[in-house]
Amino acid sequence: MHCASCSASVEKALSKTPGVFLASVNLPLEEASIEFEDSKVSPDKLRQVILDTGFQVRELPEEDDTGEQEDIHVKAQRQAFHRMVSGWGLTIIVMFLMVAHMYFGIMLLNSHMITILTITALSLATMLIPAHQVYVSAFKSVRHGSANMDVLIALGTIAAVITGPLSLLIKVSDFSGIAAMIIAFHLTGRYLESRAKGKASEAIRKLMNLGAKTAILLKGNEEHEIPVSRIKMGDLLVVKPGAKIPTDSVVMEGISSVDESMATGEAMPVTRKEGDAVLGATINQDGRLIIQAVKVGKDTFLAQIVKLVKEAQHSKVPIQVLADKVTGVFVPIVLVLAGLTFVAWYFFPDKLQQISMMLSQYIPLANMSQDRLGAAIMATIATLVIACPCALGLATPTALMVGSGIGASNGILIRNGEALQRMKDIRVMVFDKTGTLTFGKPELIKVLPIDSDEGKVLRLAASLEAGSEHPIARSVLKAAKEKSLELISLQDFRSTAGKGISARLEGKMYFLGSADFIGGQIKGAKAVIQELPLAPYSHATHVFISDEEKLLGCLLVADTVKPEAALVVKQLKQMGIMSVMLSGDNETVAKAIAKQCGIEKVLSNVLPEDKAIQIRNLQQQLGAVAMVGDGINDAPALKQADIGIAMGQGTDIAMEAADITIVRSELTALIKAIRLSRATFRKIKQNLFWAFFYNLVAIPLAVTGLLHPVIAEMAMATSSVTVVTNANLLRKVRL
Repeated sequence: MHCASCSASVEKALSKTPGVFLASVNLPLEEASIEFEDSKVSPDKLRQVILDTGFQVRELPEEDDTGEQEDIHVKAQRQAFHRMVSGWGLTIIVMFLMVAHMYFGIMLLNSHMITILTITALSLATMLIPAHQVYVSAFKSVRHGSANMDVLIALGTIAAVITGPLSLLIKVSDFSGIAAMIIAFHLTGRYLESRAKGKASEAIRKLMNLGAKTAILLKGNEEHEIPVSRIKMGDLLVVKPGAKIPTDSVVMEGISSVDESMATGEAMPVTRKEGDAVLGATINQDGRLIIQAVKVGKDTFLAQIVKLVKEAQHSKVPIQVLADKVTGVFVPIVLVLAGLTFVAWYFFPDKLQQISMMLSQYIPLANMSQDRLGAAIMATIATLVIACPCALGLATPTALMVGSGIGASNGILIRNGEALQRMKDIRVMVFDKTGTLTFGKPELIKVLPIDSDEGKVLRLAASLEAGSEHPIARSVLKAAKEKSLELISLQDFRSTAGKGISARLEGKMYFLGSADFIGGQIKGAKAVIQELPLAPYSHATHVFISDEEKLLGCLLVADTVKPEAALVVKQLKQMGIMSVMLSGDNETVAKAIAKQCGIEKVLSNVLPEDKAIQIRNLQQQLGAVAMVGDGINDAPALKQADIGIAMGQGTDIAMEAADITIVRSELTALIKAIRLSRATFRKIKQNLFWAFFYNLVAIPLAVTGLLHPVIAEMAMATSSVTVVTNANLLRKVRL
């Protein structure tokens, strides 16, 4: 596809096919994304529809084949470069002959007739050799009842080249050399455009390049190197130091540091040992691992990221609707306008000459002091080649491609373009508490000793908890391990369900549990507990420890707030976005967490099934709402919200329900997502403005004879390149 009219005609044909629900054709990627009912229409039928529209079908590989994807873009740029060089090679000879004859009166060839025929022949060679695709595309387009940009270029250059031999028969100016110059500038524009489009789509190629190409399969004691595409679930694989982990797996043997920055953004490697999960495309740094494949092919984490980015690049934003409508009728209108331009200049040359002379005082671009037929042909050619639906067609999808690619590289996966547009308009950010604002797992936040020291209380508590798998026990043991405390072996261990535990340590009985449990063991313990400064820790779980005689201390365990939470809430407020916390916890715990984050509005005691109702109420009261969550119970609320945002370490169901996924589970990525949305949409508006403005200004100038056809073609090529280059400037935006 070469222009927006091409993509519009394919999209229209596919959309009209019975059984097709949705068809979206991406011009920069030259791909179609189609949703259809397979009982009503087959892929073969869809291929035939595209063929009937005058285009070929390039089959995409079943598996992500990075090499092939890379070759497509490199090949396109190389071909465009060769065509440009060939075109200019012939055009420079034409220009040399024209300039010598027209400006210096030097006849380099034997006669005027031979000079004109040579220029005409060279122009024809330029049209039919490096630029033959333009005419093939134009012919196919006309044959199938549509008209694209190539039709305009073909008509303009054919009209120009015909004037060469025609000038030898009748009195008409010779524009045959202009045809070669138009083609040369057109091919230059195509090459620059292909380079810019390749840069716009490089994000997805970089993602696909992250994956390993081969894996070492372990069969018995033998190792066999195989392509990644041949890995099956359950296969045992060997990963040597420095190698990429080939697919999502579980470590069966070995211990190593793994660089997971691809997925988490964390520069520091993490330790992975037996039983730990590892992601494909992450890098094993120092140890030898034997892993078992749990996800392969399209189910892997990397493949899902690529899929989401592709979906975003194929989607359309609501603002694109107007551009699509204009593009659909653009070329036919220009053809009619070009015909009217010829008629007007041929039959009313004096009046149009007056208008041209008057305007040329302010816009001295061309001199229309031609004979009547020459002026008509020149204005018509300029009108044909200046009109450019390409810029309109590239304005939005190119910005989306760059924006979604930047998002992916920052751990922000945007499912569709509409989400990217809506993100900039949100007024309320609703946070689920557990796993979103907090880490989602209890941590020991404080030890309050009584007649003892913190270290002793923690050591005794950890020793009592040594045999438990309860989350609170794990948090206490973790804290003791971080302080390198040596645990005491226990005897006579007893557990009272839901209340506490007791055991003998070094011959002495100790008790650990709730206030009621300890109160039942030690007389006067409840009175001492009431005197403890526990009010600031109302959100925490209070675990008390005592010996046979007295209370020794209190351990406070709570789900801890992410360190960046308060900063993110503050930045949202500066952006004019209100933060709300939604939680199933009781009001005391919810408000305590919200206070740490700086959130003023709290919705507590909310049942999972009522979360969507609360979102709906906020939408009615305050406007567009974004919901951030990570659990299964968040899925309905994520769907109800104007923008559903899933934290990447959450469940697959939450990620499926969301419009945006934060891969790294970092709250700061929310601010980046909003900034990216605003920056991308700003580029889209800029591109659409310049695309419309260019045509609104350029076409009247061409009609009134103020644009030389060569200048018109230069402007047309520049407009497309400018739009794509402007979209690429998104990369300089600081998130």
